[in-house]
Amino acid sequence: MNPLHRGPRFWLLLVLALAGAAGTAALGFWQLDRAAQKIARQAAATGRAHMPMLAAATLVPQHDAEARAALEQRAIELHGTWLADRTLFLDNRQMAGRQGYYVLTPLQLAGTDSVALVQRGWAPRDFEQRTRLPAVDSPAGTVTVQGVLAAGPGRLFSLGEDARGTIRQNLDLNAFRVESGLPLADLMVVQTGPASDHLLREWPEPASDVARHYGYAAQWFALCALIAILFLWFQIVRPVLQQRARAGRDD
Repeated sequence: MNPLHRGPRFWLLLVLALAGAAGTAALGFWQLDRAAQKIARQAAATGRAHMPMLAAATLVPQHDAEARAALEQRAIELHGTWLADRTLFLDNRQMAGRQGYYVLTPLQLAGTDSVALVQRGWAPRDFEQRTRLPAVDSPAGTVTVQGVLAAGPGRLFSLGEDARGTIRQNLDLNAFRVESGLPLADLMVVQTGPASDHLLREWPEPASDVARHYGYAAQWFALCALIAILFLWFQIVRPVLQQRARAGRDD
């Protein structure tokens, strides 16, 4: 059977199959690109983590976006006092396979007017009473905090604008600066070190979910191949076999 003699239905299905195969292949390559980006970020972060520890003076306003990005994942040591009454709890955050909160508290930096937002650790959620907040120690007086610089807390999917309140899903650093009236630094600090103040700090590595992207890519490429195979079988191979079978019966 000559493909040029096929009807409009064949050509419509061909266009749809090509579009479906191209779309799924593109999504597969997009997932591979996401994995490559995370691996590159992790490599850069690992390199910056081995650089000398920064001091609090680094948190002066960085109006240059490239300068701020170059400081991310750099280790830093801060001295200051907790503004415990401004503590926030980011909901639906996992650690060690459990659901809970990321706990963030502003730290008034010693000897300055600046405030650094510190992601102090993770605490479990009370599933019987969601509004019952976990116990978190915020020692009075000057404390020393070691951590790494970050642009802001990781975001989860949400509908609409970020809610306000002590418990919230996401937090935008610039928006919280306006909301709180605090002179927040342009970068926040993710506290590191062993568990303390009833908080865990088993933070995931930036590239820890690369395998998930490879898995998604494999699924998209498999779907691309399936679309091509189904089209070839039902629109080309099977009709040819059926035509040959009919010709054999006629003989």
